[in-house]
This record gives sequence, structure tokens and C-alpha cells, in this order.
Amino acid sequence: MEDQNNLNLFVSFIVYLLLVVAMWKIFVKAGEAGWKSLIPIFDFYYLFKIAMGNGWLFLLMLIPLINVVIVYVMFWKLAKSFGYGIGMRILTMLVPNLGTLIIGFGGSVYIGPQ
Repeated sequence: MEDQNNLNLFVSFIVYLLLVVAMWKIFVKAGEAGWKSLIPIFDFYYLFKIAMGNGWLFLLMLIPLINVVIVYVMFWKLAKSFGYGIGMRILTMLVPNLGTLIIGFGGSVYIGPQ
């Protein structure tokens, strides 16, 4: 049982590291300093700025029910701002971690908020 827990912890840590690196790469592709992706709350400001053109929209995440919608919209627009089509936008919106990895490690180029 303990071996399984250790394996789960190890795999979770590896996935977390991959997501951190992918987010860093997304920020760099968008012309922001990568270290900004490491600071909680601050990173959401810049992620919204990258995806939607206005970082202050992240404050809408503080409003119940609206927060769910705004995060879906932000991930939709994040994929769109890197030139991805409808399929990738839906994937990024429904499975944000996978979308983040694809955008970060993929060959996409930042074209700005759409």
C-alpha cells in the first residue's frame, strides 16, 4: 500500500513539474517573463492578459458561478490566441491540463488575444 502511495506521489509530482514548465513556456511565447507564471494569483492576471487582453478580468473568478464560465472562456481564448482551431479550443476548455501541455510544448506561435 505504501509503495502505491509513493508511486502516486511521484507521478503527481512529475505531472506538476511538466505543467509548471509548460506554463513557463506559454508565458515566454507570449512575450512575458517566465518567472511570472510561478507566483500564485499574479500568474492568473498574466494568463488572462495573454488570453483575453485584459488581466483584470481574473477578478471575475471571485464571483460564484461566473468564475466557472470565465475560466472556460479564458482557456478557450488561450488556445485561440495561439492560433489553434475549434477542436483544440474545446480540448483546452474541457481538459485544461492537457491543453496547457500541448500549447506549452507544441510549436504554436502567440498571435495575441482574438
